[in-house]
Amino acid sequence: MKRLIYTIALLVFFTPFLTAQSKKFIYTETKMGSPFNLILVSTDSNQANTLAQKCFQLIDSLNHIFSNYDSSSELSIINASAGLRPIKMSSAMFDLVKQSKHAYEESSGTYDITIGPLSALWRKARKSKQFPSTPIIVASKKLVGFNQLKINTIAQTIFLPHVGMQLDFGGIAKGYIAQWVIDYLAQNGIHQALADAGGDIVMSGNPLDNKGWLIGINLPETTDDLLTKKLLLQNSAVATSGDVYQSFEHKGIKYSHIIDPRTGYGVTNLRNVTIIAKHGATADWLATACSILPIKEAKKMAAANKAALLITTIQNGKLHFESTPNFKKYWQAANVIQGEN
Repeated sequence: MKRLIYTIALLVFFTPFLTAQSKKFIYTETKMGSPFNLILVSTDSNQANTLAQKCFQLIDSLNHIFSNYDSSSELSIINASAGLRPIKMSSAMFDLVKQSKHAYEESSGTYDITIGPLSALWRKARKSKQFPSTPIIVASKKLVGFNQLKINTIAQTIFLPHVGMQLDFGGIAKGYIAQWVIDYLAQNGIHQALADAGGDIVMSGNPLDNKGWLIGINLPETTDDLLTKKLLLQNSAVATSGDVYQSFEHKGIKYSHIIDPRTGYGVTNLRNVTIIAKHGATADWLATACSILPIKEAKKMAAANKAALLITTIQNGKLHFESTPNFKKYWQAANVIQGEN
């Protein structure tokens, strides 16, 4: 969707190898514009190396479907056909479009993959440092709306009916791809693994003799400073959305790179949103939608999708926390964050 939604990097903490038989193997390659970190536990270094390379090849093949930076990608072909003709979707594209439709409906339209025209507009504005005019924003917003898409579920085709419409899978594709990697590893006998797609993290079973994967969360508006407590997770996905790198300040107002498709503007209620969910795509889009919705509605939506939510803000120079009740069980430490609701 939007920006490409830039999720703030969640840092993964490792412990030494605990057994002679099984070891952690760590791999990193640049994929989708950011480092993609892969950790897997295996007794066989050859198996680990082979599977890691196949995972990176899988990432490339999926990125070639969903990337709007690759002019030959399936997504680029769909966007180039806007107003002209329907396009037959691959099975992966069809699946992600279905998940995006669910996200659109669940989020009251705050997550919308048709936000492409607004994403492009604000990306250009940040680069040129020129705030878009109201008429341009209004014109772009007319091209946005998932309910305008023509999807034939039998033929598995998609049609963008108006010239200028564009799909943008930022805010769901990275989590979706990380989930594919973990599922692929499980199918090949690896049940202790973690895939970190630039901050969208999906993991399977706890590594070696540890109780889970330790995950750190950035403080708002920082790249390196972390909350003092860490998350202890397994068989789940986690994503954090915030504004360390991309925002736009105009007349004293700071606009997030996360765009509200209903208004056409970046949100101004700046916050860090962390989501824990069962599926990578779900964690990804929920982190975006919960950055836009009022806090009460965000909590309700997270609960409806069986996810845990933490919202971190800075108020009067102090950290303030809002969370769903189920988030507390994921903290490694027993004590509760001060000010958490």
